[in-house]
Amino acid sequence: MGVFVFLPLVLPLTAWPVARAATQHLHPRTATRLLTALAAVMALCSTLCLALLMVVGTAQLPGNPLPDAWSDPEVRAAVPCDEVAGKAAIPALLAVCGAVGRTLWRHVAVRYRAARAVAGLRGTSVAVLGSGGADGAGGARGAHGAGAVAGAAYAYALPGPVGRREAGRVVVTRALLERLEPAERRALFAHERAHLSARHHRFLLVTQAAARANPFLGPLRAATAYTAERWADEEAARVVGDRRTVARAIGKAALAGAGAGAGSGPGVPAPVRAGLAGLAAAGPVPRRVAALLAPAPAARTRPSPFTAPGLALWCAAGGTAVSAMASANAAVTLVLVLRAATPL
Repeated sequence: MGVFVFLPLVLPLTAWPVARAATQHLHPRTATRLLTALAAVMALCSTLCLALLMVVGTAQLPGNPLPDAWSDPEVRAAVPCDEVAGKAAIPALLAVCGAVGRTLWRHVAVRYRAARAVAGLRGTSVAVLGSGGADGAGGARGAHGAGAVAGAAYAYALPGPVGRREAGRVVVTRALLERLEPAERRALFAHERAHLSARHHRFLLVTQAAARANPFLGPLRAATAYTAERWADEEAARVVGDRRTVARAIGKAALAGAGAGAGSGPGVPAPVRAGLAGLAAAGPVPRRVAALLAPAPAARTRPSPFTAPGLALWCAAGGTAVSAMASANAAVTLVLVLRAATPL
């Protein structure tokens, strides 16, 4: 096993260059999927290696439930600095499990509370929240908009209930709609429906959990939040047929949210604070507007390996491959050592 067990803990650093290159040189759809896959694999590998180190560390503790043979010198020799690394891995893995578990629980809880806020709007795809109540698209009317903040201007895509195959819902405040022109409203709804149809909340959740498992994956989480918004921007531009209209809608939504305090403060609904995909919820708005004012990106872009983006992609791919092989090597080696040390 040797030093290979430590490599997956630091190899996420090799993905930092691609976090920036993907946002600038790849189609947002491709970038989102790529960054999510890299983050998921690297997080799993680093967590596995922490678990292997924890086994060695736990075996050295007095009164542990593991076989006595697992604390033999032959087993400890498989891990460099076994006393320090093994014991340090115990609280580290517990912290990782706690952080990831809290992230998953908060995601489910936020979706549940947001769904309850619009529970009276059965069968509608859009919920308009305001001080006087909540309206469903198509003239349907339901319960009061619980969770709406007076004067707040925001919109977000609320996925369907966890574990059910139900379509999600677009939640928007009346304050935001009043600030948009009809064409800009169509852009808003197209943007949010793109989030729902592509299930962007899953990409965001995976990368957020990965960043909790290994803090070195933080840049990939931030980059994925941006590319998911850009993906929805491009889909909205395709549906509306006017990139400038989408750009204006994003700019107005950002200004309205900033003016009303949306995005911060104790009175803002939890889905907005929790980072559910929204029109102006994530990513630098000026960059998104500038991208929409430029020509549409090519759907399939393969940077040359001799360019900076190509090198960043190969570096991340190589780091991910080495991380997977190192964690597999460490797992197999430790299993063989433990089997040899365990009496029949």
